[in-house]
Amino acid sequence: MASKPGILTEWPWKPLGSYKHVVLAPWAMHSIYCFIGSRKSERDYAYFLIFPFLLLRMLHDQIWISLSRYRTAKRNNRIVDKAIEFDQVDRERNWDDQIVFNGLIFYIVRMLIPPSYSNLRFWRSDGVILTILVHMGPVEFLYYWFHRALHHHYLYSRYHSHHHSSVVTEPITSVIHPFAEHIVYFLLFAIPLVTTMVLKNASIASFVGYIIYVDFMNNMGHCNFEFIPMWLFTVFPPLKFLMYTPSYHSLHHTQFRTNYSLFMPIYDYIYGTIDRSSDSVYEKSLKRSGEEEEESADDVDVVHLTHLTTPESIYHLRIGFASLASKPHRYTYTLSQWYLQLLWPFTASCSVLVSWIYGRTFVSESNTLDKLKLQTWVVPRYIVQYNLPWRREAINSLIEEAILEADAKGVKVISLGLLNQGEELNRNGEIYLERQPNKLKIKVVDGSSLAAAVVVNSLPKTTAHVLLRGTVTANKVANAVASSLCQMGIKVATICKDDYEKLKLRIPVEAQHNLVLSTSYAAHKTIWLVGDDLTGKEQARAPKGTIFIPYTQIPPRKLRKDCFYHSTPAMIIPPSLSNMHSCENWLGRRVMSAWRIAGIIHALEGWDLNECGQTMCDIHQVWHASLRHGFRPLFPVA
Repeated sequence: MASKPGILTEWPWKPLGSYKHVVLAPWAMHSIYCFIGSRKSERDYAYFLIFPFLLLRMLHDQIWISLSRYRTAKRNNRIVDKAIEFDQVDRERNWDDQIVFNGLIFYIVRMLIPPSYSNLRFWRSDGVILTILVHMGPVEFLYYWFHRALHHHYLYSRYHSHHHSSVVTEPITSVIHPFAEHIVYFLLFAIPLVTTMVLKNASIASFVGYIIYVDFMNNMGHCNFEFIPMWLFTVFPPLKFLMYTPSYHSLHHTQFRTNYSLFMPIYDYIYGTIDRSSDSVYEKSLKRSGEEEEESADDVDVVHLTHLTTPESIYHLRIGFASLASKPHRYTYTLSQWYLQLLWPFTASCSVLVSWIYGRTFVSESNTLDKLKLQTWVVPRYIVQYNLPWRREAINSLIEEAILEADAKGVKVISLGLLNQGEELNRNGEIYLERQPNKLKIKVVDGSSLAAAVVVNSLPKTTAHVLLRGTVTANKVANAVASSLCQMGIKVATICKDDYEKLKLRIPVEAQHNLVLSTSYAAHKTIWLVGDDLTGKEQARAPKGTIFIPYTQIPPRKLRKDCFYHSTPAMIIPPSLSNMHSCENWLGRRVMSAWRIAGIIHALEGWDLNECGQTMCDIHQVWHASLRHGFRPLFPVA
């Protein structure tokens, strides 16, 4: 919001929240009804196509959002190399307000104009040419001076400062303005449309083409990566006056008093407001080529390798829906996420199909911790695929390729997240070292030691006994937790005799008396340490008030309202870890899984060992190292 909000700052439908789109419903249904109920020769295609066109604009914007976030995560041709945080994501959450506003205006105008104006032809050359000329003249000229007026301290503090709160822009930053500004912008962009309507040479092509042009140029100018090739300006030099570049407008957001033009820099040249560094910033950004970035990986130090969880999890990635990525992923939809239910057929068919045929990992996020540069890579496979025995070799090949790629790029540490490490899949990452003996410089970290340390330090200090449930003996973290607790004098009970016998072999003799074989769930009234395979039947046996503390990467289902469920092993990240504007799966904001943090700590400490297979770091050492580097417990020890 602007520093001193003026009148008409808020959108009229703000009280509707996520249900704001219902204001379009009556119009959309009426247009469909009229279209179906009319004879073919009497159908009003312009009226009918308004709603599909609005959906097309939303899709167009979303493609730009995903593309921009993907490119900036890889740092290819990035213009402003600064961080985006959650406050900017929240501020830009309602980027589709202007599409709703435009839709309402389109429908109202359609109802008011005579039928002779509404039945448009698909194409008219004279109307297209007139639209171009009117935009180049009146629209660009008026916008330039209106924009300069917005930078006067009176209007800037009340309106335009809201837009300039985002120094590092994303495509949707282009439409983040107060309602009053959007009214003026609509009137400006309506000039070519109204002109062609009055002169009766308008067409569907001129209307749709012009609005798509405006959306495209708006998104391009705020995408924060440069991609306009230099040869365009070499072949046709006057183009520099007729088309701006992403770096050109980016300077307006960093310098504020230059590069005011809409899409055509000619007015900045005419009135002397061109930024002198425009050409050098453009050339510098363009030289950050993909080849140069790939050769150096932008000096990435740590890579965290994760994967998709459920079909809709692609929307929760940073490169997916920004509003969803900035919130913890829930397995059940809320009423405000009705659109995800509508997307389910597409998600189930297309997304799953793509995940089965896409053959390599992709970058989804980049962060920095002081001088340490971090990236998150995603294996395009789902949990259900990891659980299929016949898919394991193919998944292992993807993971191994990612490790080799990171090693070739000079990455110091790669941490294996979620199900990318496990006893059955790859012996907790050990098979990759066996396949590449003495060849890997990169350190492979499964994060078990820090995960175990987080679980141990999540227990209240007064804890005297716990119940250990799940696939215990096959889980490296569970074994480490049981051994550590027994050595601390805490009674660790297990229901399964087989688990008891195997765990006993892995606990020092002097602490084995603290491992207990129990015959009753009810005997343990306080703390259960559980895996993701905890069944509903087992949860039903837990006494009221039981605390469930997961030791696995994936949380068990929350079925009891009278019990408390801890998060999966995770910690709060330090303030110096920047560009963190998406949530890691089901974890909250600025919370990171222990497995991901383990790779960061490994690099910060410079430890020269691979924590995979049966190898583990000392859990007390890694715990204190994480605290020393600014990570904090998610649940303060009572």
